[in-house]
Amino acid sequence: MLSQLHDLDLQLLRLFVTVVESGGFSAAQGELGIGQSTISTQMAKLETRLGFRLCERGKAGFRLTPKGEQVLAATRKLFGAIETFKGEARGMADLLLGELRIGLSEALDNQVLQRLGAAIGRFRQRNQAVQFELISAMPAELERRLLQDQLQLAIGYFSRGQAALDYQPLFSERQQLFCGVGHPLFGHDAIRLDDLAACDLVQHPYRFEEARQPFASGPSSARTEQVECSLAFILSGAHIGYLPEHVAAPWEASGHLRALLPDQAGYQVPFHLARHRGRQPSEAQVAFEEDLLAVFGD
Repeated sequence: MLSQLHDLDLQLLRLFVTVVESGGFSAAQGELGIGQSTISTQMAKLETRLGFRLCERGKAGFRLTPKGEQVLAATRKLFGAIETFKGEARGMADLLLGELRIGLSEALDNQVLQRLGAAIGRFRQRNQAVQFELISAMPAELERRLLQDQLQLAIGYFSRGQAALDYQPLFSERQQLFCGVGHPLFGHDAIRLDDLAACDLVQHPYRFEEARQPFASGPSSARTEQVECSLAFILSGAHIGYLPEHVAAPWEASGHLRALLPDQAGYQVPFHLARHRGRQPSEAQVAFEEDLLAVFGD
């Protein structure tokens, strides 16, 4: 009785199908390239493996037994399933599968979002069936999620102080110091760096970049991590603070914000693509990183 299927069994079953389709042992010799006695021996081995006769052969000619008919139908189904598997396996060889969870810093420039969209579009042109998830969060939260394997990649302005993470430069954005309508400096003609010392500066708990800010001193009664909240403080006219140029641009154009000493107080903030250095990236992650770097490299 056949309890397990081995390569030899598949070979014997293929011989069996050829014999049936040829109409007998003698007719199958040319198709199989072996003699009739060898075919007979192989068929006997298959019948021994199965535990019953598959065909009658003799003066009356070749014909299948009822069980032989059932084995023939089952064998054709088996070989059909094998061919289907081989075709699907060939298709999967280059198919990118899985899930990609990407973290993004808040309030990204529209041009950055456009490039991110271009990278996603480029990736979708690949042979892939990947589920994407995009998550917006503060840099500290993005790093935490990377460390806890809740994200594969993150784009943001990071401290680069996490030894377990790799950081690759991606782009930079310019930050400027602003005040709003109603602030004493808003209509001041000649502003000096010393004039900023008495101003109430919005503080950012995670803004490690403050160490690089041209102006970082002075009293503060306003504290936030979010860009939108910094904007609200500055628009109040009671505080000055740093904002990305692209965030401030429409408010500056409408006359609600004024840049303070743009040549002296402005500075560049580098954004990085971060990943966990101790995790083996999936094929999909490697491919998407290639697409990201290609788009931002352009």
